[in-house]
Amino acid sequence: MVLVTGKKWTGFADSEEDIADKAVGKKIQPYRIEDEARRMKNTTFVVKPAFTPFALADGNLITGQQQNSGAEAAKLVIHQLEQRNAK
Repeated sequence: MVLVTGKKWTGFADSEEDIADKAVGKKIQPYRIEDEARRMKNTTFVVKPAFTPFALADGNLITGQQQNSGAEAAKLVIHQLEQRNAK
């Protein structure tokens, strides 16, 4: 939890878990990231519609919602690296 304290971040959404569970016909994960994240105090968990490419940067923490978010997360990493090189 220390990693996300005071941060805005994202991860696999409950709506995506529902789609995955339905596709295989049973509950896949024993817990859900979104459910657990929303129980944490002093952190903000954000999701977009299921399987939408989405990533966030909050300081040095860069997170992507799911597998479709790799390009968005990479753009944020590149942006941060460019900002550091500009200093």
